[in-house]
Amino acid sequence: MIITDTHTHLYSTEFDEDRNEMIQRAIDAGVSRFFIPAIDATFTQSMYDLEKAFPENIFLMMGLHPTHVKDNYLEELWHVEQELTKRKFFAIGEIGIDLYWDKTHLPQQQDAFRKQIQLAKQYKLPIVIHCREAFDEIFEILEEEKSADLFGIFHCFSGNYEQALQAISYNMKLGIGGVVTFKNGKIDQFLHQIDLKHIVLETDSPYLAPVPFRGKRNESSFLVNVIGKLSEIYNLPPEEIAQVTTDNSKLIFGI
Repeated sequence: MIITDTHTHLYSTEFDEDRNEMIQRAIDAGVSRFFIPAIDATFTQSMYDLEKAFPENIFLMMGLHPTHVKDNYLEELWHVEQELTKRKFFAIGEIGIDLYWDKTHLPQQQDAFRKQIQLAKQYKLPIVIHCREAFDEIFEILEEEKSADLFGIFHCFSGNYEQALQAISYNMKLGIGGVVTFKNGKIDQFLHQIDLKHIVLETDSPYLAPVPFRGKRNESSFLVNVIGKLSEIYNLPPEEIAQVTTDNSKLIFGI
């Protein structure tokens, strides 16, 4: 059973004490493909170090995270552009809009999102979208930019059924992780109406650990618990959930 974690922050300082052991636990559990989102320039070297340590398992993205869009965001976007010219990445991400913490930089977030979508089209790469309290703002830009060469993943999808269908209409897969196991997560109530071909798995580790680990540090091996919940929702064996979602991830990332 090959399981793909399409979104994990393995460079997080929360893994500094046991990173290699944690990654090995995941591999032992069948999670052998890890896609690593970028945040800003300060994390780039850590991402490269991870890839060097696990070259068969680690696949890197490049991008500027919306919560790190500050007054210097154009410098950060320049860094993204420069890195893209140097080597291969598998997505532009994570990018998007986050209005949960701070709304002051909304115009800059919108500009950064648009510019990075255009970079993704230029390099024929998928985008990985971060959306927090910003569905309308995200959809507005996706509507402007929609085209056959716009595709990707709506990371950590937490919207309703209508928003799920709208995301899918823009060639986005839904990134499903620990939230599907939460009693108040709500997505488990409609997910059975969404064809499994639109779903990929993710942890967003070290955040959003699934039940029974909720509130603790998340790690990629816990995807087994997410698969267990999806197995109930879709009434399919865990092996099939793993197979279809990994196939979906290959369609997006091209590997």
